[in-house]
Amino acid sequence: MIPDDLPFGAAIGDDGVWRQVLTRLPGTDPRPALFLDRDGVIVEEVHYLHKVEEMQVVAGAADVIRHANSLSVPVVVVTNQAGIGRGKYGWKEFIAVQDAMLDELASEGAFVNAVFACPHHSNGVAPYNVDNHPARKPNPGMLLAAAELLPIMFDGSWIVGDRAGDIEAAKRAGCDGGVHVFCGHGSEPGERDAAMSQRTGGFEVKTAETIADAAGLIPLLDKSTGD
Repeated sequence: MIPDDLPFGAAIGDDGVWRQVLTRLPGTDPRPALFLDRDGVIVEEVHYLHKVEEMQVVAGAADVIRHANSLSVPVVVVTNQAGIGRGKYGWKEFIAVQDAMLDELASEGAFVNAVFACPHHSNGVAPYNVDNHPARKPNPGMLLAAAELLPIMFDGSWIVGDRAGDIEAAKRAGCDGGVHVFCGHGSEPGERDAAMSQRTGGFEVKTAETIADAAGLIPLLDKSTGD
């Protein structure tokens, strides 16, 4: 069930995908973005996270996001939310967890510019029982939607994710690269190898333990290129 009153800047489209612009970017010139998966990257992985009391921001995540903010790099969250599609929880619970996450980031001086969430899953319940939905990672639909709402260009953009699907989505959108983190689902057998298999001459894949370690690997966040 979709709540009657959605948070500021949020909408759920006819395709069932959550789109929320929280902070507009100054100017209209497109710029590279930092795309972030949510569970296992910004917040600790909890199976079907939907309780505020179980939400915990990953150590160092706020520092990385705050640094991106200081460089006027758009920070965009792109998250698969199969728990909604499978009926494990609803948008109300998703909103509560997200608000708690945003509040904790704000308490550390960090903010994200936009959030996109795809509830679709092949084993979901109607209307979210869509097989291979274009917005569900590894498809690039959420990243492409971000570029429709914000002045973002994929040339120079990077993603941080704990699944190979995160990395593949960025590659298919035309980003420069991705960092696969070992926390969350990243430590599952085969996950890192699958992520590394996305590396090509035009798309770089790097590895890190957590988002805190990933920051130094992303050219986009280099102070010398952000001024």
